Amino acid sequence: MSVANTTVRKKKSEFAKYPAGDKTILIIAYVILGIFLAAIILPVLYIILASFIDPITLQNKGVTFDLSKWTTTAYTRVLGNTQIWVGFKNALIYSVLFTIISVIITLLAAYPMSRSDFRFRKFFNTIYVITMFFGGGLIPTYLLISDLGMLNTIWAILLPGAFSVWNMIIARTYYQGVPHDLEEAASIDGATEMVYFFKILLPVCTPIIATICMWQFVGMWNSYFDAMIYLNDVSKQPLQLVLRGILIQSQPEPGMVSDMQSTAQRAQLAELLKYATIIISSLPLLIMYPFFQKYFDSGIMAGAVKG
Repeated sequence: MSVANTTVRKKKSEFAKYPAGDKTILIIAYVILGIFLAAIILPVLYIILASFIDPITLQNKGVTFDLSKWTTTAYTRVLGNTQIWVGFKNALIYSVLFTIISVIITLLAAYPMSRSDFRFRKFFNTIYVITMFFGGGLIPTYLLISDLGMLNTIWAILLPGAFSVWNMIIARTYYQGVPHDLEEAASIDGATEMVYFFKILLPVCTPIIATICMWQFVGMWNSYFDAMIYLNDVSKQPLQLVLRGILIQSQPEPGMVSDMQSTAQRAQLAELLKYATIIISSLPLLIMYPFFQKYFDSGIMAGAVKG
């Protein structure tokens, strides 16, 4: 108890040291952050609670804490649907493979761009930056993927967006922040360029690697447009396309509502299924974030400090 009281007093004394103007700014900043936090947490709490409430009760009375009105029907129907599991498996495979391919390409491309002795560094840097502002467009890209024979294949999802210029710039900047003495010491010990890169440089770049992995995994997990354009086979479609039918088009899988007789009951259950599918689809990201959070701050800050 004494330690807690000492900590509280220390925080209060530190706040008391600020001038009146700084105190006002800090209070306003805390209030604004509190509003943003509430704007994020309250909808999430509503979705979690609504996913357990009987659809008729939810429609007539809204959220209630009467446990007799709660039900797990939505989760039972969602988890019991085969297409949900197929989409979940596909989304997981696509996200993991895309992350691996993207991180490898990004790290390899960023290394020569971080070297001051690379003769064509400015030229390639200009080319890379141009691609950030200008693209070929949907139709030329579709025709290219079609000519390469990648339509309705996993490669149409994995390869086109595997290289991110923004991630390359972040990784390049992180490389430049690594002390040059490390490379000189490795060179004196007889290490080749490949040995230095894979055995010395990459192990000290764990924060930026973890950050890029998180970005790419989340980006692919939430992506649905490429799969909608390039994949025709239902068995290859990721979870996001199934969710799109439930959340946006209000068209749940037939097996989820097939036993409902009236149109009103189907509409009520479809509304409940939306909340359950949101929770289920968000679970992998919610599980992943705590493990990557410790790397995220150090990775993004170190990659953004140096120009």
